[in-house]
Amino acid sequence: MELNIIGAGFGRTGTLSLKLALEQLGFGPCYHMHEVFARPGHAELWRQAQKAGDADWNSLLAGYRAAVDWPPAFFWRQLAAHYPRARVILTVRDADAWYDSISTTIFPAQRLPLPPEDAPLFHTLVMPREMIRVGTFGDQLDRAHVIEVYEKHNAEVKAALPASRLLVYDVKDGWAPLCEFLELPIPSGAFPCSNTTQEFLDRVQARTP
Repeated sequence: MELNIIGAGFGRTGTLSLKLALEQLGFGPCYHMHEVFARPGHAELWRQAQKAGDADWNSLLAGYRAAVDWPPAFFWRQLAAHYPRARVILTVRDADAWYDSISTTIFPAQRLPLPPEDAPLFHTLVMPREMIRVGTFGDQLDRAHVIEVYEKHNAEVKAALPASRLLVYDVKDGWAPLCEFLELPIPSGAFPCSNTTQEFLDRVQARTP
């Protein structure tokens, strides 16, 4: 099975809703940060990928038809090059609303104390802060800087890919633009909506050592 869909959008832009939508449309299973927590050893592999700047993608993403959210979005260039037939979806939202969301979910979670390095959850918890807080935002989390990084990232994705391969997508727009891009009929049910701020915080609480 080869990757068909690459999600280039940062977390908190509706990536979990997109994952669920893609799986409903037949592009499943879809990789997401949740998979890092569910699959032993994957956090270590992503840490190695960040250090090397690349990975054995066919092995790391074996069995998946799509990959969205961090960590895949961190490697969108490498994935787009490795899977030249895959389509790319850049999830976006209003920059200030996005910052309000990430600053009350992901950033606080990444400030929590880490367990000892020999603890089972160490790699799983340290990988996201190495990749997101430090690797993406340079450990500088004020609004102006974070939004600047977000907007620069989105601009780079748009500039790098042809319109035929890229969908710039706000999940609030529902099924229509997604299904048109994927050349699929629109499902009869409602578009999935998941990973509210409270749901995120509840998961963080459950994982806190």
